[in-house]
Amino acid sequence: MISGALRTDTGTRALTLWRAARPPFLLMSVVCVLLGIAVAWRSGATLAWLDVTLVLVGALAAHASVNLFNEYEDARSGLDAHTTRTPFSGGSGALQDDPEAMRAVRGSALMMLSLTVVIGAWCVARHGPLLLPIGALGVALVLAYTPWINRHPLLCLVAPGLGVGSLQVLGVVAVLNERLSLLAITAALVPGLLGSSLLLANQFPDIEADRAVGRRHLAIAYGRRRARRVFASLAVATAGVVVMAVTSGVFPPLAWLSLLPLSAMLPTVIGLARHAAGAALTPYLASNVAASLLTPLVLAWALWRG
Repeated sequence: MISGALRTDTGTRALTLWRAARPPFLLMSVVCVLLGIAVAWRSGATLAWLDVTLVLVGALAAHASVNLFNEYEDARSGLDAHTTRTPFSGGSGALQDDPEAMRAVRGSALMMLSLTVVIGAWCVARHGPLLLPIGALGVALVLAYTPWINRHPLLCLVAPGLGVGSLQVLGVVAVLNERLSLLAITAALVPGLLGSSLLLANQFPDIEADRAVGRRHLAIAYGRRRARRVFASLAVATAGVVVMAVTSGVFPPLAWLSLLPLSAMLPTVIGLARHAAGAALTPYLASNVAASLLTPLVLAWALWRG
């Protein structure tokens, strides 16, 4: 009986940690790594499987640590107990179902961050110091995001796209190609802008709950209308990057195709204007997630094939 209870507790705790890491959200990191690999390959790098594996594991560990820290802090502050959970906002609910896992979630966050640092240190030793400032900024964003950055509107807007977007692409290229080019910097802008717009839209359902615990992201500080305009501006800016990069020859002509999934952001602009919050926003947020994942994925394919 005791061993059976122990197995049950262990299984429950493992499931809690898995849910708190928010696995579906980690797809953005996978896409960013694929884009970085495509950039490195197009720049003439020879791809070693060990390096490819390590950058993927490092990116996933870094993103998981952000999610785990966020789950811990939001449960500790009481935020997740007052949000209306959707597939894209309101937390995973893991710690509401298993509140005794608080320390385990925080410990897992630290373990994932430590794994990221170890992989980064190994890559710096093997491939040179170019990764060092990129990785250091990434670690700083992981540690500062939930307790500090989300109380500063502009930082809260920029940080998601920088951390789970641009820095990941640049970090992959720094390891695999050992130098950054105009192609790398331009390609990194695409998931950077999309990452910021993704979190901005996902903050709309939680505005009142976030305000109650002291958060001050863009929609709280400047209102829904201005936040919608910023979201639309980020979508236009992403399209502008693609258009300028293709017309200037930085991206191959096949990269025009990345504008097709990007157009899925248009329904989100409309949905954010029509619905203040609630379940009615869910399909529009889903459309935005699709655009955020498929646009850099199609761009990666274009760089590989073009």
